[in-house]
Amino acid sequence: MNRGALSGLKVIEHAHFISGPFCAKLMADLGADVIKVEEPEVGDRARRNRPFLHDVAHSERSGLFLYLNTNKRGITLNLKNTTGRKVFKELIERADILVENNPPSVMKELDLDYKSLQRTNPGLIMTSITPFGQTGLYRDHKSSDLISFHMGGMGWITPDWVKDAAREPPLKGGGRQADFMTGVTAALATMGAFFARRSTGLGQHVDLSEQESVVYALARYVTHHFNGETDYRRAKAPTYERTVACKDGYIEFHVVEAVHWKAFKKVMGNPEALNDYKFKDYYSRCRNWDDLEPLVRKWAMEHTKEEICQSMQAERVALSPVNTTKDLLKSEQLAARGYFAGIDHPETGQISYPGVPYKFSRTPWQTNRPAPLLGQHNEEILCRQLGYTLQELTDMKESGIV
Repeated sequence: MNRGALSGLKVIEHAHFISGPFCAKLMADLGADVIKVEEPEVGDRARRNRPFLHDVAHSERSGLFLYLNTNKRGITLNLKNTTGRKVFKELIERADILVENNPPSVMKELDLDYKSLQRTNPGLIMTSITPFGQTGLYRDHKSSDLISFHMGGMGWITPDWVKDAAREPPLKGGGRQADFMTGVTAALATMGAFFARRSTGLGQHVDLSEQESVVYALARYVTHHFNGETDYRRAKAPTYERTVACKDGYIEFHVVEAVHWKAFKKVMGNPEALNDYKFKDYYSRCRNWDDLEPLVRKWAMEHTKEEICQSMQAERVALSPVNTTKDLLKSEQLAARGYFAGIDHPETGQISYPGVPYKFSRTPWQTNRPAPLLGQHNEEILCRQLGYTLQELTDMKESGIV
């Protein structure tokens, strides 16, 4: 087994759903030893989230959970119990990092806030992910990906280009963009704190707001205010950012320069209609898109995405297919890069998972283990690592501690 970039790093994850688990997954994928702590019998709520294998609801078959928790070991602990908290703090004593995304009041009530845990481990880096941070007016407000997406301003620019901004209201982006965005930001911030500790010897509390993570990604739009503009406005789409239907889906129309327009017409067979004066340059095509689009669509509907893109790319025209998830799974480019990885899980068998978008020449990413079954590593960690006996483990199980 190759040594990972973060081999030797010990991480405890007391988090649920997406933001915290994704943060810890990014470290686990680079070789960190991540121990996921879940509530007995219930577990991470992502276990109850679709999609399920074969559409059969099962706590060990949630595609979301399985993806977010690869390369981790998992235990169960009831942190509302005194013994459960004692065991948790024993884990913290040996850890470099704690990742959690619980409400601030919850960690304080459990005596597991940063000040309390710092007494257990002065060098601990504790990354706390919350909707609005540990301070401020909204500190204790509940939230969701939908709320963070809009509170962070992302909804206002979605979709960015519209025909009539007054009649086409802002939308929620597909998937759970705010949650995943926050997970990436949290991992980056945690690594910053970790490298700071290497020079100072001191741990610290990383206070991360999901709303601010979204705002952080909108720097381009926020800077409109710096230039005296009152607000960024969604506008009618320019010619170079258009989606056009074709025989088996959509293509992204991206023709700006005169040389590309000439090549585009060549691929289409130089139809006389495209030589009209109203399409003579980029600005003219912008103004007259309603006339141009039907001509392009009529031709495109006779061809597949692959046919169109290959012929356009041969002429060096920047035009691409709008890929579906199915397209990505069949992508020759992603296959050549080894992006998808087959991981065998005791409940699902082997399934392909998304990999990582980078390649390390010396410490490559690898899948060492599938997502843990609920409480799978209780004996391994509590007995062999912390020194509890099998009888003590049995007693804790019967008492609802694990």
